Amino acid sequence: FAVGDAVEVQDVVTGQWGLVALAGPANRQGRIVADTLAGRASGYTTTQGTAIVKIFEMTGAITGASEKRLRALGRPYRKIYIHPSGHAGYYPGTAQMQLKLLFAPGDGAILGAQIVGFDGVDKRIDVLATAIRAGMSVFDLERLELAYAPPYGSAKDPVNMAGFVAGNLLRGDVAFWYAEDYPLASGDALIVDVRGEAEYADWHIDGARNIPLPQLRERL
Repeated sequence: FAVGDAVEVQDVVTGQWGLVALAGPANRQGRIVADTLAGRASGYTTTQGTAIVKIFEMTGAITGASEKRLRALGRPYRKIYIHPSGHAGYYPGTAQMQLKLLFAPGDGAILGAQIVGFDGVDKRIDVLATAIRAGMSVFDLERLELAYAPPYGSAKDPVNMAGFVAGNLLRGDVAFWYAEDYPLASGDALIVDVRGEAEYADWHIDGARNIPLPQLRERL
């Protein structure tokens, strides 16, 4: 038998074959060998490349296809970015995470996700990995009922929020553009930078006008 890092596997999203050196799939393949030796009909299906890494105090995690991979294959996709906290903001010990979700433009089938953050990254990537394996869509994410208490999450969990924002895009409720679309997408719009003066001085978009948030009302 050849299993684990020694064999190519089929990607659950793209259908492509390749080497994916991860302990989880390797262990499941070992179990399949044991089943086969015992006379039980068993076989491996696909791999989606769910992985996580700790970088000092931060965590990075991925599952499914990346935007780079989908673009290389010429596969249509849409994407959203959200920046929720790991748990309720009024409870101490959390920080923003950066969550990117990739999904099909028609039915909203989830194609991949990447998250970078501090707390709660692991459980969100696991939910999204399960959603991909189950063939769920962004509309299903809107309806997921996930555990909530202030130390652990939010009433609108980051996974739910990803579904809400992606659903808004697919329903046409909001017109999206992305950082890589700048400056063409902004047209003749005035860009207002609402950060503090020191932050603005450190770096800002060319042509942006600085009106710090506390001053907005008095400067209407």
